[in-house]
Amino acid sequence: MSASPHTVRILRPARPWFIVLSLMAALLLNLLPTRQWVFMPDWVMLTLCFWSMREWRMFGMGYAFLLGLFMDVANGAALGQHALAYVLLHYAAASLSRRILQFPLRQQSLHVLPLFLGVTGIQILIRLVAGSDFPGWREFISPIVAALLWLPVAFLLVVPQYQPDEHDTTRPI
Repeated sequence: MSASPHTVRILRPARPWFIVLSLMAALLLNLLPTRQWVFMPDWVMLTLCFWSMREWRMFGMGYAFLLGLFMDVANGAALGQHALAYVLLHYAAASLSRRILQFPLRQQSLHVLPLFLGVTGIQILIRLVAGSDFPGWREFISPIVAALLWLPVAFLLVVPQYQPDEHDTTRPI
């Protein structure tokens, strides 16, 4: 069964300024006072996972580490908690990108859910090692919500990369 020509689209490469802009927007969303709500996802984690899968050559682990340090300072968390989790997320997402990107967006959300749960688990483990109490199983609601939001967020982040629908017959591609 072959795909119709309307379902397969060739994407342009992502612009570096758009990647930076989307990550800055995710940082701002994480800094809102609603971050304390249980069902609010980690927007940086969600956006970082998307760009780590799509543009892992352009967006490296150093950027994930810097984003993590910024989130540690902004949240007053143990220094390196988010940084380690985001670097491991970037590595896992980049390693699994070929496999995950073969699926439609709805199915991709099921594949990124373990990555999001792993990030939350790493952050909780670091807090436990530092002497904090277990925050409870409610902490795992946020990655589930992030996986549910994968479809709209991924669609919004990939829209600027679409090729125009009109086709120039004088060009070979």
